[in-house]
Amino acid sequence: MFHPRRTRAHTRTAVLRALLLPLAVGLSLTALPAQTATAASTLTNGGFEAGGSGAATPAGWSEHGSTAASYSESGGRGGGHRLSHWSSSAYQVETYQYLSGLTNGDYKLTAWVRSGGGQNAAHLALKNCGGPEQRTDLPVSASDWIRIVVPVRVTNNQCTISVSSDADAGNWINVDDLTFAPGTSGLAVKGADISSLPKSEAMGGVYRTASGRAGDGVAILRSAGMNYARLKDWVNPADGYNNKARVLAMAQRVKAQGMKLLVDLHYSDTWADPGKQNKPAAWAGHSYGRLRTDVYQHTYDVLSALKAQGTTADMVQVGNEINGGMLWNEGSTGNWTQLAGLLNSGYDAVKAVAPSTTVALHLAEGGDLDGTRWWFDNAVSRGVRFDAIGLSYYGYWHGTLHDVQTTLDDAASRYGKPVFLAETAYPFRLDSEDGLENIIDLTGELVPGYPATTAGQTRWMNDVASIVEAVPNGRGLGIFYWEATWTARTGNGWDPADPASGNGWENQALFGYDDRALPAMSWFGHR
Repeated sequence: MFHPRRTRAHTRTAVLRALLLPLAVGLSLTALPAQTATAASTLTNGGFEAGGSGAATPAGWSEHGSTAASYSESGGRGGGHRLSHWSSSAYQVETYQYLSGLTNGDYKLTAWVRSGGGQNAAHLALKNCGGPEQRTDLPVSASDWIRIVVPVRVTNNQCTISVSSDADAGNWINVDDLTFAPGTSGLAVKGADISSLPKSEAMGGVYRTASGRAGDGVAILRSAGMNYARLKDWVNPADGYNNKARVLAMAQRVKAQGMKLLVDLHYSDTWADPGKQNKPAAWAGHSYGRLRTDVYQHTYDVLSALKAQGTTADMVQVGNEINGGMLWNEGSTGNWTQLAGLLNSGYDAVKAVAPSTTVALHLAEGGDLDGTRWWFDNAVSRGVRFDAIGLSYYGYWHGTLHDVQTTLDDAASRYGKPVFLAETAYPFRLDSEDGLENIIDLTGELVPGYPATTAGQTRWMNDVASIVEAVPNGRGLGIFYWEATWTARTGNGWDPADPASGNGWENQALFGYDDRALPAMSWFGHR
């Protein structure tokens, strides 16, 4: 059986080579030669054009392991050819290139990749560069090319560029258009929304380390590497949580852990999202002019109180998932002039409290390139002011990894602003712990290549982080996981007005049904 991206001729060639050349499945790819006889100071044949199709060893590159599984073939991203790893038998192979005579400093490997998934490991790596090996896994993307990066600091004037696969029969990867040049990358924001935490604790919620020791949920997340917390603010919620007083109290805990703070202003008494942007009850019947004042005063009130207690917000969302606008109907996208006025009222209030605070505008549907362009083109043409763009991206709803990469890249370039994922998540299991059906609870709802397991959840976060990190010109700020601490506790459900409402999200938290920290927290350690 052959992969649909491959030709029959290439498959027959690869199978024949696999039969003729000895396999080295048992070899460890961690103990490979540090150099080759063709060392150079610049990357050679990064597009795999030299040598043409079927080259047993692509020109300029060396191989180790099941060498028959590594070859160049037609079907490149930017040119006529690409590197492929594939075999009809299980294989371990590395395609690598040794560079010497480098000027010490920061470098970045950039590559376009595709993968059918299923491997034990498939990654790009920079090693023997004078410090720890740096790796980036290949996201699962069978149809579309994804750009990923690997940064490294060279301290010994040399570096080995590596493409490695540890795979089962039929697993495949494509790699093309590699570049290795001075530069840096990384994520400034490795955060999570923890708005649910105070209510969960009040209802008896317990948070444990991976080893089972009970502790403060904020501290556990911080110890895993989280550096930014997101807290939502509702004006006058029915249950008394997620209001100004609760945000102030949580901000003290967040800042005490040395983390930064994003305040997500919904301008509502309950959930605001693309399907509903209801005004707070106290603002009902207010004219458009009064609503502009309401937005300014509420924003200023919350943020100035945070500043007064020494917990100034580092970032603020003026509205939550405002694809259709906010404070309907006056502020809907059916009346862009009024929406622009409301957004600028929020911006002005943020800057009046703290000019250095970043103001973000947040849309859902992060894979919707046309919709994102339409919205921000309208905003910019009407003078809406903002510092950053946040997008929600749930892979089971909002398009492929390629779709969200395209949207992030385009938004960063088109508007000249840093971008981030304000929300993403993934299930670590499908069954429910409480009485409410989970939002995602069927295998058919999952993203192909990412099972509902702790390993699948971890891989999702690492791969999404790699895509944000690869936004050109360093404009990929990072990610907020949603909703890390919303475990199943009676009384802490979806509806703030109904204590009996359940939580349809506990299978996507970062704490398991045994209350222990899940392996996916390791993504906070992403570069």
